[in-house]
Amino acid sequence: MEFSLTSDQEMIIKTARDFAQKKLKPVAAHCDETGNINKGNLKELGRLGFFSMVVPEEEGGAGMDYVTYAHCMIEFSKACASTAVILSVHNSLCLDIMRHFANDTHKKKYLDDMLTGKKIAAFSLTEPNAGSDATEISLNAKLDGDHYILNGTKCFVTNGDLADIYFVFGTVNKELGSKGTVCFLVEKGTPGFSIGKHEKKMGLKASPTTELIFENAKVPVANLIGEEGRGIKIALSILEGGRIGIAAQAIGIAEAAYEAAKSYSKERVQFKKPLCANQAIAFKLADMLTRIEAAKYLTYRAAWVKDQGKKPTLEASMAKLFASETAQFVTYEAVQIHGGYGYIVEYPVERYFRDARVTTIYEGTSEIQRIVISNNLLKN
Repeated sequence: MEFSLTSDQEMIIKTARDFAQKKLKPVAAHCDETGNINKGNLKELGRLGFFSMVVPEEEGGAGMDYVTYAHCMIEFSKACASTAVILSVHNSLCLDIMRHFANDTHKKKYLDDMLTGKKIAAFSLTEPNAGSDATEISLNAKLDGDHYILNGTKCFVTNGDLADIYFVFGTVNKELGSKGTVCFLVEKGTPGFSIGKHEKKMGLKASPTTELIFENAKVPVANLIGEEGRGIKIALSILEGGRIGIAAQAIGIAEAAYEAAKSYSKERVQFKKPLCANQAIAFKLADMLTRIEAAKYLTYRAAWVKDQGKKPTLEASMAKLFASETAQFVTYEAVQIHGGYGYIVEYPVERYFRDARVTTIYEGTSEIQRIVISNNLLKN
């Protein structure tokens, strides 16, 4: 494995870093407070190619490898984790489905707008009674002539009402389990399809998370992605890319918290010396940085494996598990180093602490990652 960067990779990452620090970071606190993402920044990210990061140039995308993608996601997440998760879902979940499972008609109609961010996409698998066990999804899809009639509810949908295109998973026959599952491309404005409640969340407040409600929603047969019975296979086949994206997001949040804590510990004087001169604080910083660097290498390794054309199932789960739990540890310690000020909104570490929490939950909980890892190691 070779993680040294080429000049082209460094240029792309610098572009991401500069945009994140100049455009995303200054408005991140305001976006968090108001619960509204800066759509002007999203449009600019689309213009710069960051809504099509891992799509090859010959297909109209930015042509990045996954290692570069991970670096860019870290930079965006350091500045605004809400913006980063919008990009992650669109890039590593939705575009993967469009590229690998949609037909030429779908691509001709939707792909160009997805590549530029003109149309943002959402991935909709989770339901109120189907979380980690996706085989329990019950959104019903009944064939009726040249349409399917969809009835049911989806929840915790990232990009919620921000999206224009939704990849929605359902079942034609729940008794068939995974063999009855299907995937549809559903456009906003489809009759019978509406946005439900907007979730009030602990963190990532500027990233809209909503319910989707289907009440006799008419979706054309032509909008079926793949074939009946392949829904869950489609969903599971693209999760590795999503987990690499969330691992990188967790690292970015952790790195921002570490840098804030390090800076504060140098400036804050107690007992006539900077906090960092106390071994108790210095050791915290040492542990924080060590875990961040270890998380980076696990994530770059998973990205590298994917770049080799292999399935990084084990590597992506290890990266996601370790990076997300590192983010928990680092943001906790960053708040502790700040003392009372760490609990105050004026300082960004309380936002990092809140944003980090969900990284151990979405794209597969830490418990699910441990199941994936243990299942893989016990095969050998």
